[in-house]
Parts: sequence; structure tokens; C-alpha cells
Amino acid sequence: MSSDPYGDRGNKDASIANPRGGSTSHPVKKGGHASAAPGGPFLIGEGMTGGYGSGPDILHDCTIAVEKGEIAVIVGPNGAGKSTAMKAVFGMLDLRAGHVRLDGEDITALSPQDRVRKGMGFVPQTNNIFASMTVEENLEMGAFIRTDDFRGTMEQIYDLFPILRDKRYQAAGELSGGQRQQVAVGRALMTQPKVLMLDEPTAGVSPIVMDELFDRIIEVARTGIPILMVEQNARQALEIADKGYVLVQGANAYTGTGKDLLADDEVRKSFLGG
Repeated sequence: MSSDPYGDRGNKDASIANPRGGSTSHPVKKGGHASAAPGGPFLIGEGMTGGYGSGPDILHDCTIAVEKGEIAVIVGPNGAGKSTAMKAVFGMLDLRAGHVRLDGEDITALSPQDRVRKGMGFVPQTNNIFASMTVEENLEMGAFIRTDDFRGTMEQIYDLFPILRDKRYQAAGELSGGQRQQVAVGRALMTQPKVLMLDEPTAGVSPIVMDELFDRIIEVARTGIPILMVEQNARQALEIADKGYVLVQGANAYTGTGKDLLADDEVRKSFLGG
């Protein structure tokens, strides 16, 4: 099991998700694919090649994966295919090669809607809240696939994001950028996902708000939900990551633990500003 990069911080209540599984540690590896844990990773997009519509390939034999209890981050320069890789895992573009597996099941042919029903929670970078609805109504919308009583889950989300409890009857569009992101994450958690996928959750927020959001993301991971995250603030994201993927031109350039990637001279010089 890898060393825990976030120590004793975070909520360890696993009742919002499945019990925490073991994470794995990988040395920095240039190119290629991360080695899988015994039995295969909990979520993996393996050997993904594809693009949008009939356009050219953006991803080239790209592999990203996350285990239970892990935070895995995808970083790289602008135009590297980071968000495209995330969308490919979520089923938002057709793969011309490769496959996606969730909890051992091949879901490559499933629509995004069906992937949500299988346990994927996805938070896009923009347009990720219902601005005219209240905070509470946004969370209720997240429970659209559930037939059970979801009030307990809502209370857990209010415990995780206390500011949302205070603003539960306020229109979500009136909140700050960081608070809106908390609403978006909370709504995704209302589905009780097996895995949470975040596309640049700290885009456009201040450094202080970024740190707060990362703390909340750590707390979500502490409940046992694996998190796969695309992040533009590479250094800060790798500091909290169990695993990191550096993409360049839609292909794996480096793979390793967050700690090892931060310590790698070539990665630092090429992607982290030295």
C-alpha cells in the first residue's frame, strides 16, 4: 500500500461509499502504461485511442486508472488531451481502440447515462450546476436515479460541505466559484457513486479556495470513493495524489506516485516549472 499523502486529514466515514480498498504505488515510468494491481484496477481506461466524431485521434494508446481509496490526477500541458481522456473514460467520445472497465466489468459500449447507473459520478469543468435552483434542489437532482430515501446521503454531504447547509435555500448561481464547485461535487455524490471523476475542479478559483477544495476532495477520498481528477494546477494536485499521469499529445509521458513525479527532475523541468 502506498504511503498516505494526506496523513490524518479528512473524514474517514465510509458509509457514503464502499469500504476503502488498498491503493498501489508505482515508480515514475516514462511513457507506457502503469502496471495494474492484482486483479486489475478498480477503474481503468486502457489503451484508449480516439477523438471526437470523424476528427483525428486526440488520444493515442492512453491508459489511466484509479484504485479504491486513491486520488489519481491527470496533468500535462495545454492541449495534451487531459479532459479528453477523462471524457473517454466517461463515454463521451467513441474509442477506436482500447476499453474501459469499472469494478471488473467492461463498460466500453455503455452511454454516459448508463455509466452513471453503474456507479460513475462525473463533474464537468463548466455548466455543472443548475444556477436558478437552490443548493438543496441541486442535490435532489443528483438523486434522480435513486428509488430509496436519500435524505441520509444529503445530510452526509452537508456534513462534508458545511457551507452548503448554511446556503441550502439559496440559488446556486448566487454562490462563489468555490461554493458552486462544492454543489457540483455534492450533487455527484448524491448518486452514491463507486468512483468520482472531476474535470479541473479548481479552474478559475483563488489559491485559498483551491486549497479548500483540495481539502474537501481529500475528505471525499477518505470515505473510500476513488477519485480521478484532471487538474491544471499540476504541482498542487500531485501533492495530494496517490498516483499521477502526465499526458503529452494524448499519450502517457510519465506515470508514478504523486510524490515520485514531484521528485523527478525531468517532470519538474518540463511540466512543473523547474
